[in-house]
Amino acid sequence: MPTGSLTTEIDIDAPPEAVWSVLADTASYPDWNPFILYFEGELKAGGKMKMTAKPPGKSGGTFTPTLLAGERGATLRWRGSLPIPGLFTGEHYFLLTSPAAGKTHLVHGENFTGLLIPLLGGLLKATETGFNDMNKALKERVERA
Repeated sequence: MPTGSLTTEIDIDAPPEAVWSVLADTASYPDWNPFILYFEGELKAGGKMKMTAKPPGKSGGTFTPTLLAGERGATLRWRGSLPIPGLFTGEHYFLLTSPAAGKTHLVHGENFTGLLIPLLGGLLKATETGFNDMNKALKERVERA
């Protein structure tokens, strides 16, 4: 089964709790997030979510992933897939660590599996750009607060 992954990183001048509070405030995503334009659902493991994501230069899509983990100040992960098993599954994640007092290192990525992976090169590159755009917007929002 084909696989792939995207990993982006950014340093934020604020503690992980401050970064988490912006990530967890999903209702405010339309105000600042250039990649995830809509997000609905409780951040509780096993919970269903509904979100709309739009990579730069590509058409957006609405997804209904399942939350895998939502550990305050540390981890946010969800998994989504296409309705036909084996075509495409993605596990999206945010990992927050504190390399120094008052600082956060954010790792934001996604691991993919499925038969469609070899056909998605352009979409995955645009998605990586979208992740980086989101990271920058998150950094700006958190550091402004």
